[in-house]
Amino acid sequence: MPGWIRLCEDSLDSNESAMVSPARKVNIVKKRTKPFVRVQSDNFKRVSASWRRPRGIDSRTRRRFKGTRPQPKIGFGSSKKTRFLLPDGFRKYTIHNLGDLESLVMLNRTYAAEIARNIGAKKRIELIERAKQLSVKVINADARIRAVEN
Repeated sequence: MPGWIRLCEDSLDSNESAMVSPARKVNIVKKRTKPFVRVQSDNFKRVSASWRRPRGIDSRTRRRFKGTRPQPKIGFGSSKKTRFLLPDGFRKYTIHNLGDLESLVMLNRTYAAEIARNIGAKKRIELIERAKQLSVKVINADARIRAVEN
């Protein structure tokens, strides 16, 4: 076998040991990806586009007349199977300490760990090393960690 193929396979093996695949990969179907736009936000600069429910007594949009803007309603909700699912097939779980990480041992193919934002670099390194041992995927593993210079 040529040397370059062996090198490629070796690098793949080292990456695969760190990577954890989800238990099952489900297609995520979003019923609507466009944001709902606030009524008259295109007419006035002072009215932002972020959604607010129309409450006027004569509001055409509130009364859902034909030709008016769509409003959020329960039918636009996601499927229970794919709700809160990340594109890679995992659900997110925020961890603050080793105890939180240990709770993901049996669920490492369902949940991916996300280290909380207020955790320092020293503690992050400990958490990431332990996650590798437990084969738990860490979403933000490279955050706030500098390469150690020799």
